[in-house]
Amino acid sequence: MPRELLHAPGHDRERSLGLLCWAWVEKWCVHGPGDVQGDPVELDGEFGGFLVDAYALRPEGRRLYDSAVISRGKGRSKSELAGFIGLFEAFGPCRFAGWAEGGEVFEWNGWRYEYEPGEPMGRFVTYPFVRCLATEEEQSGNTYDNIHFNLTEGPLGEDLPSGAAGITRTFIPGGGEIRPSTASSSAKDGGKETCTIFDETHLYITPELRRMYTTVDRNCRKRKDAQPWALQTTTMYQPGDNSVAEKTHERAKLIAEGKTRGTRLLFDHREAPAEVDLSDGEQLTAALREVYGPFADVLDLDGIIENEFWNIEKDPEDSRRYFFNQPTAARDAWTTKPLWAAGARPDIVVADSDPMVMFFDGSKSDDATGLVGCDVETGHLVTLGCWEKPLGPQGKDWLVNRADVDRVVRQALGARNVLAFFGDLAEFESYIDAWGEEFGEQLLIQATVGRYAHPVAWDMRARVKEFTEACERMEIDIRERDVTHDGDSRLQRHILNARRRPNKFGVSISKEGRESPRKIDLAVCAIGARMVRRQLLASPAWTKYKAGPKKRPGRVVAWG
Repeated sequence: MPRELLHAPGHDRERSLGLLCWAWVEKWCVHGPGDVQGDPVELDGEFGGFLVDAYALRPEGRRLYDSAVISRGKGRSKSELAGFIGLFEAFGPCRFAGWAEGGEVFEWNGWRYEYEPGEPMGRFVTYPFVRCLATEEEQSGNTYDNIHFNLTEGPLGEDLPSGAAGITRTFIPGGGEIRPSTASSSAKDGGKETCTIFDETHLYITPELRRMYTTVDRNCRKRKDAQPWALQTTTMYQPGDNSVAEKTHERAKLIAEGKTRGTRLLFDHREAPAEVDLSDGEQLTAALREVYGPFADVLDLDGIIENEFWNIEKDPEDSRRYFFNQPTAARDAWTTKPLWAAGARPDIVVADSDPMVMFFDGSKSDDATGLVGCDVETGHLVTLGCWEKPLGPQGKDWLVNRADVDRVVRQALGARNVLAFFGDLAEFESYIDAWGEEFGEQLLIQATVGRYAHPVAWDMRARVKEFTEACERMEIDIRERDVTHDGDSRLQRHILNARRRPNKFGVSISKEGRESPRKIDLAVCAIGARMVRRQLLASPAWTKYKAGPKKRPGRVVAWG
């Protein structure tokens, strides 16, 4: 999954002030401190496209997004782009002023921009207040450094009064300001921001920085007419640090899954392909070009490979995070995203007639309820059902819809060629008994509850050793690239939420903590389904099934 892009419903690049912003930046901005400082800016299509997305409008002309995130690899000049946006917000026509009939002209300091028919026209913000957040007390931050350079060394500074652009604050002629802030200063005066830039939010991991983010972001709701918004730039975070970038990424994924509401977040993330041989120079070069897009042509890719990926002094997982922009594993993670993503095969279709096993893990309220199938012949995993507590107010007093769970399980048992089905007893005892009674004849092997056989019931609490062994086997299979799956985002989230938990039998999995909102129930189901498959393949019943006539056992129930 090299690109992860979250757009709101109704997003339309034809309805955006971004083209105006793009043209304005290339006219008025120069590159900040560095090898090309002072040179005119020519944005590549990727960064220009982000401007078009970030300035998308609703049909009535108001901003579509009040939060935007761009996540790219280290060295991609994200802070410089943020500086250009800050300058446009302070000095440019960055808010909607009506729809052009064609031929209208925006003119400023001798620069002319002619609008196309139907294009949105821009106007200045009244009293713009652009705040640039820095992580260190002694630094103004890369974004503000770029802004300050432009206002002292670039065309935008030519007409500024002497002393207007300072190290700690820039005063805008006619009213307004650009101000760098830190955790200690940002909360002292708030509520006036029209644009807030949070740079490198993967570093916002301390309580002070997280409070700074929350406080200042909340101010973006106060000036309705100015349509304030917030921009985050980030490189991939360290999972488990609970940084602002990690929390926002989690929110974006949940919005994409439809698990929580959200239409005002633009999230644009780009990373390397999951499976890259770090010893292969050609694969590394191709992966870096995938991450950096058109910007790769100005980077020393050979230097990055030799000094980051082939330097034994460097941790390759850190190199993946910084330069592949991939989330590496939390310190106690059960597996990693690259390893899991390498097995994604959404193109594989498991037909209803193909032999399948299933595993079910149920819950009443807080934990998720899941159902995962496993193709007997190939071991391919299929997510058949997931019921999770919604976030926000709709999650209050939420209970799983047991009737819907029952319906989905019965449909799978009726329509698919399910030869074995284990379900954890907790919370769903009566349903499991009913499923076993009605569909037990088609199941070739039985589960166990305590000392007793049952067509379906499998008691997780009494089978700790068995499940621990299944966890260890599954982890090895993932590492050996011997697990394929349907690429379901919910299954991936649960797999990556799983943490290593040693016990007297080996290494099992669990949540981060008892109260953690990061669920792992689909991971339990996937591990369980692979376990059931191994038991079936080792059973005499499977040998007999393979030797006998290939007709579907049990009765067929149409999908409802």
